Amino acid sequence: MKYKVLFLLATMGLMSLVSHAQRGVRIGYIDTEYILQNVPEYQEATSQLEAKVQQWKTEIEQRLNEVDTKKKQLNSESVLLTKELYNERLEDINFEEAEILDYQQKRFGPNGDLMLQKKQLIQPIQDQIFQAVQDMAKSRNYDFVFDKSADVVMLYSAERFDISDEVIRAISRTAKRTQAQNKAERRAAEDEEVVPEINEELEARQKALDEKKAEKEKAIEDRKAMQQAKRDSLKAAAEARRQKILDDRAKAKAEREGGTVETDSSNVKSDAGKTPAEIAEEKRQQTLKDREARKKELEDRRKKILEEREKAKKEREEQNKKSDTIPNNNN
Repeated sequence: MKYKVLFLLATMGLMSLVSHAQRGVRIGYIDTEYILQNVPEYQEATSQLEAKVQQWKTEIEQRLNEVDTKKKQLNSESVLLTKELYNERLEDINFEEAEILDYQQKRFGPNGDLMLQKKQLIQPIQDQIFQAVQDMAKSRNYDFVFDKSADVVMLYSAERFDISDEVIRAISRTAKRTQAQNKAERRAAEDEEVVPEINEELEARQKALDEKKAEKEKAIEDRKAMQQAKRDSLKAAAEARRQKILDDRAKAKAEREGGTVETDSSNVKSDAGKTPAEIAEEKRQQTLKDREARKKELEDRRKKILEEREKAKKEREEQNKKSDTIPNNNN
């Protein structure tokens, strides 16, 4: 009897192996990237995440531009600031820049919010894909299902083995059933009074975290206020010293100009109480008189020369006449 049972078991095993060999190996593959692109929930969540990332980038860029503006302003005002005030403001700017870089690392670092939210975003879809592939492989007797978008090198893949569209339809059907179930649960929850469960330990921990965060923010604000007050005090002192220097210079300049005016005013009147303008006018009038006298003298000299020439001419003419009349008398 025992041998008969063993013989039957061996026969059944051989028959199953033969039937499996005759059936052949069933292989399918999926394209995860293609599936994700065609899942509406994933696309909507991706759009929201991209909008949030753009908001983070804009915020960081704006804060860095403000820091850059403060640096340029500090460099332009460095000649008017003391060394202590300059170092204080530079330290504040460097502290603010370090805070921005920490914030950037928190958002976009290897363990930042972007990576965490990407994982949280893609993990539910990956679970749905995995579950759909498992169900489909069991129901259709697939021996292997590969992922085309993974690290597996597929030199060639026939489209008839691609079950990505079927996985998408399975995920869509599951999502619709889940939404209908959730709506039913929401309607049932509205009809009954729900008493929320209060976790006192969790609330206490959250309250402690909030208080610690508030204390940290208050300490930062107090430190900034103290630094601002100190900076304002140093700036006011520097401005007072600068104003005092300007006042002293203006006073010294006024004293010098006042002494010059007094010196000039002491010499305003001279030469029998005449002003410089009167003296200059007299000199001008005297120059004109001298010029007229010189001109008259030259004119008189010219007239005298002309008269002498005319007289000499007449004498020559008379002599010529006399010389002409002498021969006539001899005849």
